[in-house]
Amino acid sequence: MIVPRTRGARFAAALLLLVGVASLGSQASASALPRPLAFAENLDLECFRTDPYVPAQPVTLLLRHLNPVLEKLPPEKVTLGERQQLCVPVTKNGVIPPDDVLPYLKYVDLSCYKVASDNQIGEELRLSHLNPVLQKLGAPRHVVTMVELQQLCVPVAKDEFLPPKEIQHVVQHLDLACYLVKTEEALNVELRLGQLNPRLAHLPDAPAKVTFSRQLCVPVQKEGDEIPADVREIVQWIDLEKYEIVAPKLPALQRLTLTHLNPVLSRLPRERATFNLPEHLAVPVAKNDLIPPS
Repeated sequence: MIVPRTRGARFAAALLLLVGVASLGSQASASALPRPLAFAENLDLECFRTDPYVPAQPVTLLLRHLNPVLEKLPPEKVTLGERQQLCVPVTKNGVIPPDDVLPYLKYVDLSCYKVASDNQIGEELRLSHLNPVLQKLGAPRHVVTMVELQQLCVPVAKDEFLPPKEIQHVVQHLDLACYLVKTEEALNVELRLGQLNPRLAHLPDAPAKVTFSRQLCVPVQKEGDEIPADVREIVQWIDLEKYEIVAPKLPALQRLTLTHLNPVLSRLPRERATFNLPEHLAVPVAKNDLIPPS
């Protein structure tokens, strides 16, 4: 026999239903990935020279361009050479990225290896700065010519500080091919850089004078890396221009263990890396006025 509900019971049931719907909405919001523009415009990396390291066995990769402006360029076959740099996420002038992207940016650590390609590029591009701090400082639009491939920067984790699963879902697919550029661009601005990654968060903020543009790092996909569609919509817009910086050495020599995150390189052994000398600041740019979706 079914007993009719009282008014109070019906009200309680309705309230529970509303709470359940709100909870589901909150979970969906929490699991939503960052907007491509928010991710791209807030990603700044400070690149440190590391001690030399060469993979024990040759690692050959086929790279394809992801960004819509460059996807017409042919694939490039490269072999990982000597590790040259470790690039880590930083803040500029104390400006903290928004809450929806900060958890992701904190875990964008890239290990950069020397590579070369037979492809002749000669691609002329108009670059505009995306980061709000540099926009306020009047960083100008400028023209660069991509000359030749110099580095491949791949995602790693430092020591035991592995990204949470939902964060790794995105950052493990962020591979950047860095090209020598020909340009007269020089920012000549002074900034204070602060470390974002938990492993280096104890380091104090430090001054850095940003000088000449040297490289343009653009998103690529390694053959065998199956990038989910929602992640591809973010990483295909990550273009970083590398500038030389004049900055003090870190207070102490940093010794870290690097673990490869990208599925194609996950079989490689962990690497020891030692560093304390900053060389470049990589800042977000847009190519040919094609702005990431907001």
